[in-house]
Amino acid sequence: MIASQLFAIAAGGALGAVARFVVSTGVYAWLGRDFPYGTLAVNVLGSLLMGVLTVLLIERLSLGPEWRAVILIGFLGAFTTFSTFSMETINLIEAGAYIKALMNALLSVVLCVIATWGGVLLGRQL
Repeated sequence: MIASQLFAIAAGGALGAVARFVVSTGVYAWLGRDFPYGTLAVNVLGSLLMGVLTVLLIERLSLGPEWRAVILIGFLGAFTTFSTFSMETINLIEAGAYIKALMNALLSVVLCVIATWGGVLLGRQL
């Protein structure tokens, strides 16, 4: 069972990493790179999806542990980018863009918590 869960997480992680690249690249192409818009977008979207999918997969559908591992741990774990968020915030600080660094940190934390909560509420309405 452990080996199948590890494989499921790896497969989901590969898909999540590709999805993160596609979404963040698209956001950067749209909004530019003067602020970490792409990272913020995938973190907020990933937080929303975490809320919705946790409710759906655990409370509503009762999917097996491999499917939960693929989607919640693998896909969303690779899709969201907390380590990238941290590095981009440090880069802003080192560049002297203190207001942007503060805004990135505040927006990321507040919007992601709100998105996760909204996702949970949305998932419970489905």
